[in-house]
Amino acid sequence: MISVGHSPDADDLFMYYAIVFGWVDSALNQKFENIALDIQTLNEKALMGELDVSAISFALYPLIKDQYALLRTGVSFGNGYGPKLVKKKGVKLKKNFKVALSGKHTSNALIFRIFYPEARIIYKNFLEIEQAVLSGEVDAGVLIHESILCYDDALEVEVELWDIWQELVKENLPLPLGGMALRRSIPLNKAIDIEKTLIKAVDVALKGKKTLSQMLMQKGIIRVDSQKLDIYLNLYANKDSVILNSQQKKGLEKMFKLGYDAKIYDRAIKNCDDYLIPMEYESLRFN
Repeated sequence: MISVGHSPDADDLFMYYAIVFGWVDSALNQKFENIALDIQTLNEKALMGELDVSAISFALYPLIKDQYALLRTGVSFGNGYGPKLVKKKGVKLKKNFKVALSGKHTSNALIFRIFYPEARIIYKNFLEIEQAVLSGEVDAGVLIHESILCYDDALEVEVELWDIWQELVKENLPLPLGGMALRRSIPLNKAIDIEKTLIKAVDVALKGKKTLSQMLMQKGIIRVDSQKLDIYLNLYANKDSVILNSQQKKGLEKMFKLGYDAKIYDRAIKNCDDYLIPMEYESLRFN
């Protein structure tokens, strides 16, 4: 049984549930067990090597690159949008403002720490961040997942992380948010089969978007209504989620360089292709 960790947000559920519903199968008849946890918990489990396959924050990857390979599928990038830093309306933030982020190893935390070095950071489950701002526990918070679509009227956006990203990279590249990683100890033929199965799951989900969305809504595991679900999936589970493309790779490499330059990573990742599963093995094996 291959353990697959994913977050309970709509895009992860959407991209994985084609397997749960039996719409796709493994060519090697491998069986999958899905485990839904918040993204920071998944990041921590990846650091401990506890799951075979897991959704991760892209910012975590340089810390687990020796134990996990990057997968080409199930990726989420911002492109003109992304997480939002919110505060109470009318509040002016000081340089050392107190902020709630969704986890130390999340992509939004990496960008935030680089851009706001004097901010006082606390980490919370992403579902608790809005209330922490409303209660005054923190001055501001970064909203992620579906929370970017629907937050309290008492709040306003201080800045979009997309705009911070653009200012940092000085280039129009997609903002890396989340992807998937696979344990390197899995035999290569099985690893390739897992990746191909997950690619099929994302592709089939997109082709059957309306039906799958309805099924997920009926199961009561989506936190937004059908209209907001459609908007959210258009942002984070779309044609660019199926296979990592060249612009996305450039965005990833730029993020890893920012982290290395800020001394968050001890080694640089210069070429994403070096950390992907070598799919050419399959053709070589059979020739």
